[in-house]
Amino acid sequence: MAKRKYNILLGVTGGIAAYKIPLLVRLLVQEGYEVKIILTESAENFVTQETLSVLSKNPVYTSFFNEKREWNNHVHLADWADIMVIAPATANTIAKMANGYCDNLLMATYLSFTKKVIVAPAMDAEMWEHETVRINLEQLKSRKNHLVLPVEYGALASGITGWGRMLEPQEIFYHVQKVLTKSEELVNKKVLVTAGATYEPIDPVRFIGNRSSGKTGIAISEELALRGAEVYLVHGNVTTSLPKHPDIKCIKASTAQEMYDACVEIFPNMNAAILAAAVADYTPVSMADEKIKKTDDIFQITLKKTKDILKTLGELKRKEQLLVGFALETNNVIQNAQKKLVNKNADMIFANQCTEENPAFNVEENELILLKKNNEIKNLGKHKKFKLAEKIVDEIVIALNTKNTS
Repeated sequence: MAKRKYNILLGVTGGIAAYKIPLLVRLLVQEGYEVKIILTESAENFVTQETLSVLSKNPVYTSFFNEKREWNNHVHLADWADIMVIAPATANTIAKMANGYCDNLLMATYLSFTKKVIVAPAMDAEMWEHETVRINLEQLKSRKNHLVLPVEYGALASGITGWGRMLEPQEIFYHVQKVLTKSEELVNKKVLVTAGATYEPIDPVRFIGNRSSGKTGIAISEELALRGAEVYLVHGNVTTSLPKHPDIKCIKASTAQEMYDACVEIFPNMNAAILAAAVADYTPVSMADEKIKKTDDIFQITLKKTKDILKTLGELKRKEQLLVGFALETNNVIQNAQKKLVNKNADMIFANQCTEENPAFNVEENELILLKKNNEIKNLGKHKKFKLAEKIVDEIVIALNTKNTS
């Protein structure tokens, strides 16, 4: 039986591979998952509502209204499910998903769904190789909550042999289990994450700041929550939407002092802290009460050091707590990150270099190098920030497990 009773929403579309879906439903139900199914009109040519209803032990949804003219609420279906699986996903359905079409109950539910989506494509070889299909698949793969499964090579319905066969039900079932197992990796763990830029006020309308968007820290907090953690996101000023996950508590901290105070208060109750925010190193000694007028040719501001959040948490850290920092460097990346790792008593530092060719701020991709206390150095490569967040949290999970067993 599954560790907990997950709810799985299965979308079945009109490919001949739909005839294999009853086996997938049987595997899911046997594992203890609750399964509800949305069947498109075309899919009914290959598998019956009755078969899927009997196996899932639930009514099968086919349209916005049932036989009693009662509304099948797609928003409620999306809220109910922990994971959505679309199998088989035809070229037509993949195109709709990629481009936001909404002409049936499945697509309306898909567009309302914000959690993990597993897509199992199935089509003939020529369709699979078509440029438009490839573009649509890449679009889906680029979405942070989507897992697009590969296809198999073999005999196809057209009579030819080639790529395009849907993965066997046992393989799809394995991927569902893998995703759901990951969602339990950090259950009962509390993690502090910082994100975004701090703004240090000069007067009521001006400030000293930086170009951090907060995307990396927010992506990390979302990935942590997807794996079961209770997340406290202390954020400065961000240029992207804050997460809406129920297990993420967002705490605004506009200045370095506000972020310091929040982190020092929260950290003692955390299992881990991941400090991804771009905190100002200096702040004005005093702030003008009114807007400073442009008068003199030269205007001077006296600055003082801000409190070092990573160093302070390193001093407060207990043996079982994990402390993770970030290092943005313009030169000597490894050497400077290693100094930070030692001097701040951190367990890990994720370092990257900011150059004209590889800007770290306000971009969708980044490149990170991981440095650990045991002198291990690992290049995580260059990826979209949500993919890097997955890799970062993979390392967090390993490190927390190591601390728990040591």
